[in-house]
Amino acid sequence: MMFWKDFFEQEKQRDYYKKLHAFVEQEYKTKTIFPPYSLILNAFRLTPFEKTKVIIIGQDPYYRKGQAMGLCFSVPPGVDVPPSLVNIFKEIAMEYKENIVQDGDLTYLAEQGVLLLNASLTVEEGKPMSHSSIGYDQLLSHVLYELNKDSRPKVFLLWGGFAKKLKDQITNPCHLILESAHPSPLSAYQGFFGNNHFQKTNAFLKSHGREEIEWIKKHYFEKKKKEDSSAF
Repeated sequence: MMFWKDFFEQEKQRDYYKKLHAFVEQEYKTKTIFPPYSLILNAFRLTPFEKTKVIIIGQDPYYRKGQAMGLCFSVPPGVDVPPSLVNIFKEIAMEYKENIVQDGDLTYLAEQGVLLLNASLTVEEGKPMSHSSIGYDQLLSHVLYELNKDSRPKVFLLWGGFAKKLKDQITNPCHLILESAHPSPLSAYQGFFGNNHFQKTNAFLKSHGREEIEWIKKHYFEKKKKEDSSAF
């Protein structure tokens, strides 16, 4: 069984990763880089390989101070919810016919097995896509290879043109691929709204004997509280 710790130990031996690591280390020493250094691998830390059930792929971290936290689309509590995440919450609300009032911290999804992965794990302040050509493409390809190879059924949510280009790397028939427009305000009305991806994901997981995702934060914590209180 693959674990992220084992995976990164393997990657550290590869030339591309050595160059990538050296570049990123220097960037953090000389510039303002996001997310905070300790959160670069946050997605992998919060979502162990063996528990990964859903994969959502963004392009790169938020490039303004206080936003990036190592999970795609997610921002820390107290930070204004970004437009794309607002639209993600709108779609969830429409699918489950329930009003959603919650902050933008998606840690609760990561803890349930949703790998919130940015294609580039770092970015320079004020410069979107500034780290998109330093080797992260190879890292992402290797991550997807391991996830695809694993036989436990997973759902890959590919939103927008960039994510859809990764479809060819997901070949294992055990997995489900769901595609749509990006949740950005520029494209959400061109196919993201109404895609029903959250219910489709849960239907697939349930049909394959895997626990469904509580997409609404308050329900997740209510369920967790109930489980904790019944444990003895």
